[in-house]
Amino acid sequence: MSRTPRNLVGGAPSATYVLRFDGRELTAQAGQSIAAVLWGAGILAWRTTRQGGAPRGAFCGIGSCYDCLVTVNGRPNQRACLVPARPGDTVTTQEGTGRAEAEPGN
Repeated sequence: MSRTPRNLVGGAPSATYVLRFDGRELTAQAGQSIAAVLWGAGILAWRTTRQGGAPRGAFCGIGSCYDCLVTVNGRPNQRACLVPARPGDTVTTQEGTGRAEAEPGN
């Protein structure tokens, strides 16, 4: 048996649901952040920098650095490490500032 936090505390998975990331269906568990869902799916980069298009993902994990920005349901510049995943969310890779894909009124 592997030694994981869940095994150590005897926890069981809670309710699961689906969200979409760049058109791909991912399974999320209640209470997970978007970053946790992406990590769990093996996705480590979900933003590109304004200068040069370098890949970025989670860096600090506590909402201080802005490296983990994604577009969630058409709203750019959402910190994946802080935003809770919700059933039916549509999450997309953020290119640069994320403003090009922003819908009017968001």
